[in-house]
Amino acid sequence: MGVKKSFRDRLHSLFSTDKADQILKKMEIDAIERGLPIVGRCRGQVLVDVIHRIKPKRILEVGTFMGYSTILMARELDNDAEIITVEFNKALAGIAKENVKKAEIRPKVEILVDDALNSIPKLDGEFDLVFLDGSKRQYLDYLRVVESKLHEGSVVVADNVGVFADVMKDYLEYVRSSGKFRNKYI
Repeated sequence: MGVKKSFRDRLHSLFSTDKADQILKKMEIDAIERGLPIVGRCRGQVLVDVIHRIKPKRILEVGTFMGYSTILMARELDNDAEIITVEFNKALAGIAKENVKKAEIRPKVEILVDDALNSIPKLDGEFDLVFLDGSKRQYLDYLRVVESKLHEGSVVVADNVGVFADVMKDYLEYVRSSGKFRNKYI
């Protein structure tokens, strides 16, 4: 039975009419062919699991790139949810906007073209989920500017902390020793 389900899932995946899924697959192929750094389905599953657990209404993403993780998260959200994502590179932000549009996702997505350290302090309100995937050397700076916009129960997911631990020592030390966060390495 497990084999049949797996085959059926793979078959459905090949012929999926879901626009978001189609766009994600195109980005995955592009990432493989061109060696582009996207979150991908495996690491992206961490985001999906967090979203299912906390049911966020407001997400901040730092580092949009092509919009892969934006779409991956958005397709798991309720219609009234919102994602604000910040991308410094104007060309990449344009690609992300096009991908988000093609994906036909329901939640509101706002792509800001700016330095996150400049734009985050200007944002109003609190965030239920923050996904850090920008410049690895600036994770601590991102966290510090968003801290006042977190509430009890907010979750911060930081990508690549294992691979780039050497350039994130300050971030990791702060999260582990400030007493403000409970942390978990996945």
